[in-house]
Amino acid sequence: MRIGSPKEIFKGENRVAMTPDSAKHLQKLGYECIIETGAGNNSNFSDKDYKEAGVKIAKTKEQLWKESDIILKVRAPEKSEFSTVKLGQLIISFIWPGQNKALLDSLSKKKVTVQAMDMIPRISRAQKMDALSSMANIAGYRAVIEAGNQFGRFFTGQITAAGKVPPAKILVIGAGVAGLAAIGTAQSMGAIVRAFDVRPEVAEQIESMGAEFLMLDFDSDGTGEGGYAKPASKEFIKKEMELFRAQAPEIDIVITTALIPGMPAPKLWPAEMVDLMKPGSVIVDLAAEQGGNCDVTVPNKMIETKNKVKVIGYTDLPSRMATQSSNLYSTNTRHMIDDLTPEKNGIPYVNMEDDVIRGATVLHKGEITFPPPKPKIVAIAKHTNEKVKEKTPEEINKEKIEAEKKSGRLQAMLLIIGACLTWYIGMYAPPEFMQHFIVFILSCFVGYQVIWNVAHSLHTPLMAVTNAISSIIILGALLQMKTDNDIVSILALVSIFIATINIVGGFMVTKRMLAMFQRS
Repeated sequence: MRIGSPKEIFKGENRVAMTPDSAKHLQKLGYECIIETGAGNNSNFSDKDYKEAGVKIAKTKEQLWKESDIILKVRAPEKSEFSTVKLGQLIISFIWPGQNKALLDSLSKKKVTVQAMDMIPRISRAQKMDALSSMANIAGYRAVIEAGNQFGRFFTGQITAAGKVPPAKILVIGAGVAGLAAIGTAQSMGAIVRAFDVRPEVAEQIESMGAEFLMLDFDSDGTGEGGYAKPASKEFIKKEMELFRAQAPEIDIVITTALIPGMPAPKLWPAEMVDLMKPGSVIVDLAAEQGGNCDVTVPNKMIETKNKVKVIGYTDLPSRMATQSSNLYSTNTRHMIDDLTPEKNGIPYVNMEDDVIRGATVLHKGEITFPPPKPKIVAIAKHTNEKVKEKTPEEINKEKIEAEKKSGRLQAMLLIIGACLTWYIGMYAPPEFMQHFIVFILSCFVGYQVIWNVAHSLHTPLMAVTNAISSIIILGALLQMKTDNDIVSILALVSIFIATINIVGGFMVTKRMLAMFQRS
């Protein structure tokens, strides 16, 4: 079967759903690939690059749709493309079925199967297909770059001969994938970063990235299904606004990322907060496409308020980094095709019993299957405020004694079994064998005690153990070097050489590991 990727016709969309690299992977799954001429130009992928990857170039949109059995797109099909849709085609793209019922109705008439990349369930094995996270990661990074382009100062603090420059203070509202990407980018540029989220479990993630988590003194959990946020109560919003009101006068840049699936973006930064901000401040609203988190946001535009605050409402941030976005998105779609082709024979199979495939399928052979049932496996558990009961010293001591008794019983049992086995062998084996056998047993015992008591201060435990074993091998081989048997001497020399390589390699690996934690 043939997979085709048309040129995106949505205004300002520069991404492409198939790259030359992803096309090579798709061909290994048994598919032929075709792309519309010029589809990758805005992402810096030329027709020549595709030809070298074995992809056929379609001269027109009509030719591509006609010759393709599977269509890979970024944006949902436009009305002008409906006439080119073939009966029974499989279409994979962003669909947003909750907001596009009319689109589903129109496509259902073509008896097509449609998989929405925005409906990938949030379970562990689906992360490789999670296009929303891929694009949110890019949007978060780009939001900081756009803010820096409009901000009139350095992000990092400096002390120069001309005077002291204070670091910029950045507030990130919403610590999902986009928020965390924004925090990491701003932090790496030297800014003072603060972050807020209604889900208390993200506090550790925020603080681990060096940002300050703004804790709200309110007993509430904003975690919804699948790890997303849920609508907040009026009392919570009141406390939230008080917190933002205190932050607004001193914050230089605000990046808002809050979205609730299937609902308009919550208004978290009202006009009152904008008025409190200093002249020259910047707001980047990543929720602009869904109505915006800021009252004054204008989708697809950057405006400046009366008090000289710039509000950026661009909805195409991933498209502004088209090459990177296309690489990541095409990888997501390629993994989706991989799951759809279990036999690797170039024939897709839409398994409606599979959580990932069922969750993403919004149309199946013309039948609307949205919304999907809840996945059988939930990867992101809801946060609870229940505290784990701490054990008392008496309970800990009792458990320790029980463990020691259990270990002692096991050792005694092994010694009895070993003694019986040795006695049994001694009854029938010659005296010379028993002499060597007893030395072998004692060597194993002593070696075990020596190896497992090695401290691993400068190594991982595994590296410490392997180095200890190699050291014992070297000692044994050195003792065997005195023998008159040339073969034994050669084998001992080889053992010393190999064990030395292992020890030296262990120290080299340790040195590299330690270097990873050193600042250059």
